[in-house]
Amino acid sequence: MESEPNTGVLLFLPYRALEDRVFAALAEAGFDDFTPAQARVLQRVGPDGTRLTELAEQAQVTKQTAGFLVDQLEKSGYVTRKPDPTDGRARLVCGAAKAWAAKEVADAVVAEVEREWARHLGARRMGQLREALTLLREITDPWA
Repeated sequence: MESEPNTGVLLFLPYRALEDRVFAALAEAGFDDFTPAQARVLQRVGPDGTRLTELAEQAQVTKQTAGFLVDQLEKSGYVTRKPDPTDGRARLVCGAAKAWAAKEVADAVVAEVEREWARHLGARRMGQLREALTLLREITDPWA
């Protein structure tokens, strides 16, 4: 007996397809040396750097896991660490040039996929989808 997929699955399937396309394009562009787990941490690095504790919280992993992933990203040249100017005891994780170059590739793929979705759904439905998902962020995204 096959049932209709729940809303969570319906949200996840397009996201997974988008993520697969992004990772394929990144690999084709030579950015094939990081994992989805590392990417989830890397996506949360702010333009002026982000503390490890914040990265862990936002990526919903332990501080130890985030530290391990950041260590790997640093070895691969995606991030650097520098002292936090607001707290001499803390350090900031900062995106390196390699991370920003990978982000350009990823952003281009995301824009292409969103254009495809808009063509498939039509401009009105795509607008409604974005509006509904933006409203859901109010109750699902603690960092919104």
